[in-house]
Amino acid sequence: MAETRPHRPAVRPAPTARQRAADIAVWAVKVVSRAAALVLALYIAFRIFPTNPANSLVQFVEAVATTLSLGMSDLFRLADARWQVLVNYGLAAVVWLVLGSAVASLIRRVSP
Repeated sequence: MAETRPHRPAVRPAPTARQRAADIAVWAVKVVSRAAALVLALYIAFRIFPTNPANSLVQFVEAVATTLSLGMSDLFRLADARWQVLVNYGLAAVVWLVLGSAVASLIRRVSP
């Protein structure tokens, strides 16, 4: 009869400095891309719903969103200005999320 050994959980080795650096880089890419998408979503909400254009938060979000739009702020010209903002800036937000995920995945793939 074969001798049975008790099951031992696998012990993971401590992460190396390169692995920790890759983890931090992945985290940073995800945070930046999600923050960019969030700013763009806020801008969409501010433009679709009535807001005070003189408000400092609205002005700040507009300035940052214009920078983060990746040149897509006037990609499509639609009859309704609200739909135009939704489509153009929404597309930019999706691009930020997709690129962030792709870059994070690439970092994970090439890291040791």
